[in-house]
Amino acid sequence: MSRNAIEMHRLQELVRLHRMGTGKREVARLLGMSPNTERQYREALRSVGLLDGALSEIPELAPLQAAVRQVLPPKRPAQQISSIDAWTETIETMVKRGAQPQAIYDCLRLEHAGFDGSLSAVKRLVIRLNAARPVDPKDVAIPVLSAAGEIAQVDFGYVGRLYDAGAGVLRRAWAFVMVLAYSRHLFARVVFDQRTDTWLALHAEAFAALAGVVETVVPDNLKAAVVRAAFGLGDAPALNRSYCELARHYGFKVDPTPPRAPEKKGRVESGVKYVKRNFFQPRDFTNADRDEVNRELDRWVTEIAGQRRHGTTGRRPLEVFRAEEQPALRPLPANPYEPVEWKQARVHPDGQIVFGRRLYPVPWRLIGKTVWVRATPPTVAIYADEQRVATHQRNVPVPPEVLDQYLPPERVPLRYRSRRYWLERADRLGPEVGGYIREIFAAEDVLSHLRTVQAIVTHLEPFPPERARAACERARVFGNYTYRGVRDILRQGLDREPPLPLSSPAAGERPRPRYARSVQELVPPKVNLEESDEYH
Repeated sequence: MSRNAIEMHRLQELVRLHRMGTGKREVARLLGMSPNTERQYREALRSVGLLDGALSEIPELAPLQAAVRQVLPPKRPAQQISSIDAWTETIETMVKRGAQPQAIYDCLRLEHAGFDGSLSAVKRLVIRLNAARPVDPKDVAIPVLSAAGEIAQVDFGYVGRLYDAGAGVLRRAWAFVMVLAYSRHLFARVVFDQRTDTWLALHAEAFAALAGVVETVVPDNLKAAVVRAAFGLGDAPALNRSYCELARHYGFKVDPTPPRAPEKKGRVESGVKYVKRNFFQPRDFTNADRDEVNRELDRWVTEIAGQRRHGTTGRRPLEVFRAEEQPALRPLPANPYEPVEWKQARVHPDGQIVFGRRLYPVPWRLIGKTVWVRATPPTVAIYADEQRVATHQRNVPVPPEVLDQYLPPERVPLRYRSRRYWLERADRLGPEVGGYIREIFAAEDVLSHLRTVQAIVTHLEPFPPERARAACERARVFGNYTYRGVRDILRQGLDREPPLPLSSPAAGERPRPRYARSVQELVPPKVNLEESDEYH
């Protein structure tokens, strides 16, 4: 028997038996120790005067232990002596700073040439030092008392792959669990994602099933609930804007769990484990539809989870909920909850954002900036600097004329690629412009001149119609069918010069430019070498 075991369970009995006059060997036999061990403890206690005395005044265990340790200090077996005992003080200093075994081991190897211990030895020593460290008040788990209807804790728990009837495939599934802190009654649902809209809808379902609303909801630090976690008491968490709207509608407060502190919402942590172990593990839902699983889950909550004797309260959660907590819940709002989803989006170079796999335009001056999107089932509203800049119907293609309103006015026409559209715009400037543009389109059968036409028409439109017509007429005279040519005519004011005569072209041909010559006119006629004197 070890010395620690004797000190803890046999010292008082050893004193009592000796004071009763029991023999030494009989004492050793009754206590289950060797005669030598009995003798060591007997002499140690006698040396400090604790062995003899009245039988009714047996000393407390603490002074007996202290006396034995003083005379017989405990000895660690050789196999328990660490190979790095010489480094204990250094390692203890690092542990107090919060260093982990791997970091301690690396630091010792790097900075102390004489260190030859192993990582396993460092880990064992750190475990022993932590075990010997006195309990800090901050380490004490404080059971939180909550009144009926005051707090609900919520969280997700992964439950494996379930069958999605809509997609016809197995998908990763999670159980959403809400636990009422007072009664321990819970609400659970199986879902295939943790998106914001799912998170909000689950809260609405839970409150409807409970027929009331708690004062405070304690969520985990998931993205759907908390955008930026609180790292200290002075650093307030930034709640998801969608979750804020849900909280305002139902009238509850949100108290996010601190980061890396699951014990702060231990009731829902235990609830998630209970759902997974008691409901999911004994059953095979691989081929079951999610709706079927949720129906079975509701039945289990009512008949099993709600009727069990809770290990902490010793009461049946469903009975406590119906008798005490449900009457204390806040009533549901008169108006039904309309899901509101907030999301940030970046404005792309085309002046549009992407939300829900659809494009929605915003004023073009916001290109490159980040805006907020507030989406309800029927509408999508877009905010920049807290000002609403656009509103569109959700999941409905934006009409072209609406998109035009958000683009630079001078560049809106460039969106249109049809020949008819540009001919109509040219005809509005005058028949001379329309004819000139038709000649450009007809110039080539293969090469498209759309960009040239776009540039010419958009350049002509700001000018008075008479100048646009004159510029086109002059460009035709000189056979110039380029944007640069039309631009230079207007820039130099050549359209104000007297008009030049233009020969009428044959049907289907362009008019002959003023200074153009035919090939026959440019190439000299053939020479008859036999008749020419030059070659004789």
